[in-house]
Amino acid sequence: MRKYKCKYDIEFQDLKEIMDFVADKYGDNTGFIYKTPDRTQKVEITYNKFREDLDAIGAYLISKGLRDKRIVVIGPNSYTWLAAYYGIVINVGVVVPLDRALPEDEIINSLRKCKADAIVYDESLDMDFEKIIKTDGVSVTTLIPMSELSQEALVEHAKLIPEYKSEFKVIDKHATDIILFTSGTSADAKAAQLSQRNIASTIAAMRKVEPIYEDDVEMILLPLHHAFGNQGVLMFISNGATNVFCSGLKYIQKELKEYGVTAFFCVPLIIETLVGKVLKTAEKEGKLAKLEMGRKMSKALMKVGIDARRKIFKDVIDGLGGKLRFLISGASALDPKILEYTTDFGIMTVQGYGLTETAPTIASESYFYRRAGSVGHAMPGVEVKINDPDENGIGELYAMGPNIMKGYLDDEEANAAVFDNGWFNTGDLARIDEDGYIFITGRMKNVIVLKNGKNVYPEEVETLIDKLPYVVENVVMGEEKGADYRVVAHIVYDPEAEEVKGKSVEEIQAMVDADIEKINDDMPKYKSIRQAYIRTEPFEKTTTQKIKRRKVNAK
Repeated sequence: MRKYKCKYDIEFQDLKEIMDFVADKYGDNTGFIYKTPDRTQKVEITYNKFREDLDAIGAYLISKGLRDKRIVVIGPNSYTWLAAYYGIVINVGVVVPLDRALPEDEIINSLRKCKADAIVYDESLDMDFEKIIKTDGVSVTTLIPMSELSQEALVEHAKLIPEYKSEFKVIDKHATDIILFTSGTSADAKAAQLSQRNIASTIAAMRKVEPIYEDDVEMILLPLHHAFGNQGVLMFISNGATNVFCSGLKYIQKELKEYGVTAFFCVPLIIETLVGKVLKTAEKEGKLAKLEMGRKMSKALMKVGIDARRKIFKDVIDGLGGKLRFLISGASALDPKILEYTTDFGIMTVQGYGLTETAPTIASESYFYRRAGSVGHAMPGVEVKINDPDENGIGELYAMGPNIMKGYLDDEEANAAVFDNGWFNTGDLARIDEDGYIFITGRMKNVIVLKNGKNVYPEEVETLIDKLPYVVENVVMGEEKGADYRVVAHIVYDPEAEEVKGKSVEEIQAMVDADIEKINDDMPKYKSIRQAYIRTEPFEKTTTQKIKRRKVNAK
């Protein structure tokens, strides 16, 4: 295994500085690989070409009268999307990435809220943008299809650089240059104003603690409009690594091998899916007992300083492409059982924690700092504290640092709710142990306050329910029942699970009720789950696979 080391070389101040640094140091490296729409050819882009494309896009957009304007970028992950995003933010004006999965009415609300002037959109989207921009309250005057920023088009746009480069915007590292909408899982999405310094500071901090190298190959899996997905790509860019665009979730396993992927940023669902396939394959081939024996053997060897994990699990590693070594998971908590599997296989897996408003990383595990159940230490340069802790040391997690947003756009009430004497209130409940490890225990907004004044943290109960073998996912919440206010659980079960097969819905409900009673027996009475609603339909989720809790209903 490679000996990991940190890089304490640069404290980036803005995104232009990062792109110039990469072009100067890694210009000839292959920065990006993507396939043509028919998946028959690969296109490779060097970092020198990427830097030139950013200037070509800048020149073209300024020629369209868009200097210092607010420009929305919307579409599926693509090289063109990424180049448009950075071309805008570095050379032109304010970039506003939007989730392509949003329904039309929410896109219209977002355009109104951010006062967008232009939209760069992918023509594959099934939306009539000409109609959308004519809606009352929408200020967009310019539409630019991404075909106008294709590789062929950029050859022509590059000829505009000498004429318009002097008009490229002058970067103020503290100005609002990025407007990101929060995922809105429990309330309407807000528009977070981020500066280039916010983003650059998180990249500089991550380079100090995470082992990413020039010869790494990252697979881009997360949506680029999301803070965590975009940060992941920028982290690999800053190290001169190669970034490959996944052709689709069904191609992940095939393309891990095809590209020789070594690392990627992801959400827990992706890791859980990969581990699930490994276990199903082992079971199908009658090798599950052998796999579990290998885990015991590797753990015993690790205790005496011998790391033979990747040799013992060579078949597993080969099934994941042969070179996968590092996973960074974020957006929600990773199941400890899944984390144990990837660790046992010899794939270093760490969890990060943060929010859109914190650009996004507040804390992360690393090769150096890991503790079971925690999200690691605060990132270099970031301070954290627990506000008003209870007897167990649990309270709201506050953060302060160069990564904290400027505030929500045109929403002083929301700003007053999250800023407290320079500290940002994350809204998450946490505790910090004596060694500085942060343990997230729940979301303040999700806390169930019973009529007797007792607080129930639903995430604690959900973890217990998740251990039931047939449970796919669950949400615990409060529910009015006449004059009572009780704790209930909404459970999605796997109809193919062995425990469920052949049973009627009534029998399944009875089995679930019995299991819930066993869970209740091990908890304080006030936390008892009074009703379990079962279903097979998955919960509605954001693009980063967070459950939209406010949309969970009994079925």
